Amino acid sequence: MARIENLNLSQRVTNELGKSIIAGKYGEGSGLPTEAQLCDEYGISRTAVREAVKMLAAKGLISSRPRQGIRVEPPENWNLYDTSVLGWMLESSPSLLVLKEFLQMRLAIEPQAAALAARRGSPEAIAQIEKALADMDSAAQSHGSIHEPDLAFHTAILLASGNRFFYQLRDFIRTALNVSFQYTTNAKDSLQTIADEHRKIYLAIKSGEAERAKNMMAYLIDEAMAYIELKISESAKAE
Repeated sequence: MARIENLNLSQRVTNELGKSIIAGKYGEGSGLPTEAQLCDEYGISRTAVREAVKMLAAKGLISSRPRQGIRVEPPENWNLYDTSVLGWMLESSPSLLVLKEFLQMRLAIEPQAAALAARRGSPEAIAQIEKALADMDSAAQSHGSIHEPDLAFHTAILLASGNRFFYQLRDFIRTALNVSFQYTTNAKDSLQTIADEHRKIYLAIKSGEAERAKNMMAYLIDEAMAYIELKISESAKAE
């Protein structure tokens, strides 16, 4: 029982420290509070603190060495595919530059996934894409949230690609989309416009037109990229 309690406390501290690091409260190369200070701050044992430190080190956020204390690692060392790290990034309101990196990754993955889905997607997998699109239509017509069906649409394409490595990136893609929604949804004329753009991708996949599916997905992401690059440029001019 004590082991479980310590683990739960460690997970809480891991979560709070992880979010603080991602948000920039502790800068690169700076030290975190000592074990004793963390024990006092969170009211937990040294054992629980050490478990939290191990978890954060495994995610690449910190390093702990004798006589150096606990140091924050540079962002390039963070495990950006870790689901916790992705979640903390989303909660920290990522910058436009981070979103641009997300879009660049999506551009490298999703068009190819759409092409593979068109070539070898099973009827069951393509039906999941169709269901997500139908849910997008329903949300658009009722002026509801299109957010979840949009996520489901892109995740279904990763699955339909038949590539296990692509599908393993679903959490990354979902986080990238969540960040993108914060900036780009209002740039569209309407929710129905968003649904209609996704319909073009679905129809290309359903009809087995791999190159068209690839191009339509690339166009969708390129459009978001152009909008974000415009916002980055406007922000730079304003400074």
